Amino acid sequence: MQKNVSDLLESSEFKSLVVKRGTVSIVLLLLLFVSYYGFVLLIGFNKSFLAQKLSETGATTLGIPLAVAVILAAWLFTVIYVVWANTSYDPEVRRLRALLLGK
Repeated sequence: MQKNVSDLLESSEFKSLVVKRGTVSIVLLLLLFVSYYGFVLLIGFNKSFLAQKLSETGATTLGIPLAVAVILAAWLFTVIYVVWANTSYDPEVRRLRALLLGK
C-alpha cells in the first residue's frame, strides 16, 4: 500500500534521521568555528606567538602554517560531511522513501 509524503515526514525513523543529520552538521560546524575563531583570537590577542619564526634563517612564521591548517580543516570538515551523507544519510533516505512510499 502506498502512503503519502506526510506519513514519511511523521515517521519516527525519518525524525530520527533528521536529528542525526542535525547532530553531524552541528558538530562539524562547531569544529569549524573553533578552528577559525581560535585562529582569529590568536591574531587578536597573541600576535607574538604567531610571529615566531620557524627557523633562524627563514622568513616563515608560525602564523602561515596555522592559517593553512585552518583552510585545510574547513575542506576536511566538508569532505567528512559529504562522505557521511553519501554513505549513510542518502541511502537511509532512499530506504525510508521506498519503504514508506512504495517507490
